[in-house]
Parts: sequence; C-alpha cells; structure tokens
Amino acid sequence: MKLSEFIALSEEEKRAIVLQNGVAIAKRNLPDYMVFLFQLSCFYVETFCCHQTKEIQEYRVLYSTKHLTPYLETISIDHLLNT
Repeated sequence: MKLSEFIALSEEEKRAIVLQNGVAIAKRNLPDYMVFLFQLSCFYVETFCCHQTKEIQEYRVLYSTKHLTPYLETISIDHLLNT
C-alpha cells in the first residue's frame, strides 16, 4: 500500500489495515495517550490510544526514519557494548 492510499482511507479502514497488516514495533506513553508504532510496507504509522477509553483517537503517518527518534532513544544497547 502506498502512503497516499493510506492517508485517503477512512478511520475505520486505517484501523483495519494497521491491525491486520502492520508490524508492531514500539510503544511510548504520553500524559493522555499510549502511542503504538507500526510499520507498514514503506512507512510507519503511530496510533494514539486514549488511556481512559483505550480507543484509537488519531493516526499519524511517518515517512522518514528521522521521526523515529522518540522510539530509538528508548532502545538500550548496553548489552551490545559490554562484550
């Protein structure tokens, strides 16, 4: 699926695509949301889930790895350095 095709989908279609075809990569917490990062074929999608309702409130498409910084900062590589 192309990025432009995903953007044009309805919220319900986006949910189905992300949950069926996306690969869950990471999770982070914000004050009001749990944000899950999924990888689709050529881009990434963040899903913003409300802490209270557990419903997806927003989808954000990331087309560049430079937007992955909040996730990359949480990956520990200490075990790789202590050889």
